Formats: sequence, C-alpha cells, structure tokens
Amino acid sequence: MPLISRAEIAVFEKRVQLPMVLLILERDREWVRKSPFKLKAPYLELLDRAIERAKGDLAETIELMRANGMKVRRGSKDDNFSEYVFCHGGYEDHRRYLNIRLKNAVEELLRFYLSAAAKSF
Repeated sequence: MPLISRAEIAVFEKRVQLPMVLLILERDREWVRKSPFKLKAPYLELLDRAIERAKGDLAETIELMRANGMKVRRGSKDDNFSEYVFCHGGYEDHRRYLNIRLKNAVEELLRFYLSAAAKSF
C-alpha cells in the first residue's frame, strides 16, 4: 500500500500545476492588453474569468493542504525532469515528472479554465 494515496497525490499535483496555469493566463492577459486588437474587452474578460476561477481553485487546494498537514517542495530540475517532494503524515514522497507531462497537464487545465470561463458568459 502506498504511503500517500492517489487522492492526496492528485491534490499535490494540482498544487504544482495551478500556479503554472495562473502564470500563463496572466502573461497571456498582459499580451492581449498590449496587443493591437481593436476589441480587446472580450478576450480580457475571458482571461479574467479563467484567472478568477483558477485562483479560487488554488486557494481551496492550499486550504485543503493546510488543513490536512500536506506540504509540497520543489526538488531538482533539469532539461527533462522536475522533482517535487510531497510531505504528508510524516512521510516524504519524492516524485520526478517529465517536463513534457507537466506541460500537457497544464495545457489540459488551461482548456478546462478557458472553456469554463466561456460558458459563464
């Protein structure tokens, strides 16, 4: 039996990926704001709604982790892998993720937040 459950690992992974999603959305928002589009407002509103929802989910994840004594630390990183240390219940789980896997997971979350933002109009 693993020391940290799959559900807990999903929370840890969310904690790792959501800041990346927010960084991308905020950079894209700034790019759109500075771009020569004639009608920027719809794009900015879409990005703002996606950012709000992602921030809310990140806050919930952080609160859940705090309430359950869960911590995540960034480990080493190279061109191909990023390591994270998940701490919970007195155990440390060192996990190495392929950077391309992280990129794909963040892309999937971007799709989710943008489609959810578009549906909220």
